[in-house]
Amino acid sequence: QVPLQESGPGLVKPSPTLSLTCPVSGQSITTAHYALSWIRQPPGQGLEWMGVIGYDGTTYYNPTLKSRTSISRDTSKNQFSLQLSSVTPEDSATYYCAANEYGNTASSAEDYSLWGQGTQVTVAS
Repeated sequence: QVPLQESGPGLVKPSPTLSLTCPVSGQSITTAHYALSWIRQPPGQGLEWMGVIGYDGTTYYNPTLKSRTSISRDTSKNQFSLQLSSVTPEDSATYYCAANEYGNTASSAEDYSLWGQGTQVTVAS
């Protein structure tokens, strides 16, 4: 198992950018060939896949969020990050980082077998 643990601000005001990070322990993200993804779940709704960064650094995004989403990785810190711009209360959700062990840059939450516990983000003024 490769522990993933999201970290984020919790309660935030509507703002230009929301940043979340996900340190990965137990395995190097450069040698493990994981596909690393961000997935969120708004209150009372289903899981929404936001995007993924493949082991080669290529990124793919949900078309509905693509203009506001950026996923990157820091191999020196063995972690990856999410930046979401133009954040509004509609972005309130539990945000999860997840990994596909086979490097599959899938666009479905069901294709990710390793998950963090989730971090709740509430956007309110």
